[in-house]
Amino acid sequence: MRIGVDIGGTNLVAGLTDAQFQIVDKLSTPTLGKRAEKEIVDDIIRLILTLMEKHNLTEKDIESIGLGVPGWCNTDTGIILKCDNVNFRNTPIAKLLQAVVNVPVFLANDADCAALGEAYGGATKDVDHSIMVTIGTGVGGGIIIDKKIYNGFNHGGGEVGHMVIDMHGLPCVCGRRGCWEQYASATALIAQTKGAAKANPNSILYKSVGGDLEKINGKTVFDALAQGCPVAENVVDNFARYLACGIVNLISIFQPEMVVLGGGVSKAGAPLLSRVQAILDKECYGDVTSLPRAKFCVATLGNDAGVIGAAALGV
Repeated sequence: MRIGVDIGGTNLVAGLTDAQFQIVDKLSTPTLGKRAEKEIVDDIIRLILTLMEKHNLTEKDIESIGLGVPGWCNTDTGIILKCDNVNFRNTPIAKLLQAVVNVPVFLANDADCAALGEAYGGATKDVDHSIMVTIGTGVGGGIIIDKKIYNGFNHGGGEVGHMVIDMHGLPCVCGRRGCWEQYASATALIAQTKGAAKANPNSILYKSVGGDLEKINGKTVFDALAQGCPVAENVVDNFARYLACGIVNLISIFQPEMVVLGGGVSKAGAPLLSRVQAILDKECYGDVTSLPRAKFCVATLGNDAGVIGAAALGV
């Protein structure tokens, strides 16, 4: 048995997995990330111990504990270097956990864990080389090579959202301009939808929210598209081009067997995915007649991906 812990900005989730990386049981508690570091660590330990007690497990029954961290961490030393939304700074989390539960402890970035979860129990479990792209507030990513996370020599690799697709484009929080996440994140899609609705007050898109642009979310444009709105169609066409641009770049660099899309926007289904696939078919580097192409699909594990991936860190 293995335990995976997903340290989210909203909730801490601990899951017990079997040898096939199926979740046997999971528990959660609010993260409340701005509170003292010790309080958060104590909650993580409590979740782990509760799972073990509930299933009559001892340390000998647990092969490893893995942690998915929403920030930077040193996977060699077991130290969380920095998190933006959780109060961890240079936190020796592995040492703190092992003082209570003496089993091997591993950690990695949460986006990397989600990609690893799909690689062991989800959409990419049958391939060795894959990339997961997660569309949320920003654009996250995880690169899996030979069923292992690739994160660079300094543990900071895989920041695919900060790949520039327009040198003179929109400013990004990272300090650069034209980063992919400024165009292909859910945040960007909402901004693009608001701009199109405002510019077209007679459109189905505008009327679908009663003219209140603050009601627009990541689903709004797809709902209007389903009603035959040409303004919405234009937004979706452009968003698909932005999304595909980054995916084509990743495929050209890594040539993975599969690219898997996660996050709420991935639930848009065929109206988005078919547009992206068409661009991938046209623009991916290589002769389609002789070079196998990367497959593109949607993630299957949802919120469980981070827990399963964290559990798989010890493999």
